[in-house]
Amino acid sequence: MAGRKPVRWHIAVFLAPAVLVYTAMMIVPLFGTLNLSLYTSVDRISQFAGLDNFRTLFGDPRWADAFWNALGNNGWFFLIHMLVQNPIGIVLAALLSSPRLRMAAFYRTAIFIPTILSFVIVGFVWKLILSPIWGIAPGMLDFVGLKSLFAPWLGKEEYALTALALVSVWQFVGIPMMLIYAALLSIPDEVLEAAEMDGITGMSQFWKIKLPLILPSIGIISILTFVGNFNAFDLIYVSQGALAGPDFATDILGTFLYRTFFGFQLQLGDPHMGATIATAMFGIILVGVCFYLFAIQTRLRRYQF
Repeated sequence: MAGRKPVRWHIAVFLAPAVLVYTAMMIVPLFGTLNLSLYTSVDRISQFAGLDNFRTLFGDPRWADAFWNALGNNGWFFLIHMLVQNPIGIVLAALLSSPRLRMAAFYRTAIFIPTILSFVIVGFVWKLILSPIWGIAPGMLDFVGLKSLFAPWLGKEEYALTALALVSVWQFVGIPMMLIYAALLSIPDEVLEAAEMDGITGMSQFWKIKLPLILPSIGIISILTFVGNFNAFDLIYVSQGALAGPDFATDILGTFLYRTFFGFQLQLGDPHMGATIATAMFGIILVGVCFYLFAIQTRLRRYQF
């Protein structure tokens, strides 16, 4: 028939490899985990349990105390990244986008390099640096006359999680910096020139012109920070081990899941309860992402060109 649009089969052909890989690596394991959380093992025989595993996780004191402790630690870990990492990234991006700054490319590279380092290297090196026995942190603080401020931060329950969160901030501050830097460079010169003609320059220009225009990018960085921190595991495991010491003070959902699913020391692994924890993590992340998409992103669109 005349006017009938041709079927664009080439789109499906090009998308098929990526869809197949994503399905095999993400979708199938996801549904496998959800299915595993609905069963329990009795005399090494899997039996359908429905939501009993979730009732145990949220209601049984033996499981609930550990779960809520890990969830609270995860929340604090995320909050530090939101209040420290992202604002620092915005400030660094604003400074590096200034045409008056010399050697900006060198500074961008130096700040971004820790991002590509292995978690194992970062965790091990910082554990050595902060060691009260052979670390260099006491000597460096003593050099500037602040040795009295030093404490075995990784060995104190009240400081350990915050210290590790700040180490993570040091490693990943380059990501929000580069994303905000790219967003600042994408602002049309005509907008900035018009602001300068109106007498809006310097910090006033950043707060009144640039910041509102990069709010969508800040929103994306925030949700990436949320997802990344609620999936965190590596740094805590390398620095504090699977028990997330001292006394589970650095235990997050990732380490709690690891101990439950695979077992550790005298604790036997329970794949069904481990899958239940993983499903709870998926639900938390899904709720956070949906809240961002429907409650925040729709309001930020007004600032897009």
